[in-house]
Amino acid sequence: MSEENPFANCVERLPKHIAIIMDGNGRWAQQRKKPRILGHRAGVAAVRETVRLATKWQIKAVTLYAFSSENWRRPDTEVSLLMELFLSVLQREAKRLHKNNVRLRIIGDVSRFSDRLQERIAAAESLTQDNDGLTLNIAANYGGRWDVIQSVQKLAQSLQVGSLKPEDITEEMLSENLTTAQQGDPDLMIRTGGDCRISNFLVWQMAYAEMYFTEELWPDFGQALFEDAINTFLGRERRFGCTGEQVKSVVGDTEDK
Repeated sequence: MSEENPFANCVERLPKHIAIIMDGNGRWAQQRKKPRILGHRAGVAAVRETVRLATKWQIKAVTLYAFSSENWRRPDTEVSLLMELFLSVLQREAKRLHKNNVRLRIIGDVSRFSDRLQERIAAAESLTQDNDGLTLNIAANYGGRWDVIQSVQKLAQSLQVGSLKPEDITEEMLSENLTTAQQGDPDLMIRTGGDCRISNFLVWQMAYAEMYFTEELWPDFGQALFEDAINTFLGRERRFGCTGEQVKSVVGDTEDK
């Protein structure tokens, strides 16, 4: 018997793009008196379940914060183990994602990664590039400020050759050169682990995202918590600078048509 979809009657109201800060892997392991890397490995199972549910619930895009540009400051041993884990997960999961029609994209400055990891990234992206189901963005060596800067640099190149004037630059142009271009900005941001900040994640794109924070650590994130996050989103009024009365008026006019 197929698993029931709790959102089958409101698919059109679901967040189209969900961003997730997967925090708490190390603490999860430490609470169990285990090495931190085992927490990161446990977090892979939570990623797999999240992708499965997002696909089932017809979410269009999920962006996961896997490794920030600041994470290089962690102990060398942990960073090295994380890179090896990233390599093995890419090799193991790419075929699974492809089988489930998921398009995989690694967003961030991958130039700092080893040649072997860059080759694995390119192979996984190539394998899944024509899939038209869920788009799964893995933010690795990613920083929100870096993302804005690299977009501005692309616009600056157009300025330099004279194909663009400064006064013609728009917000849309900057958005079109971000790593998540063509996917729409996140509607919902979920952060596990108890901290209530965005930690340099998608700083431009999350201007109007709804925020959901939970004390639960990432390896414990499963269907119940994911459902609660989405239900919280569905219960909020998104005004985008308008008044509540204006939003209700627009919704009422739409429902009457």
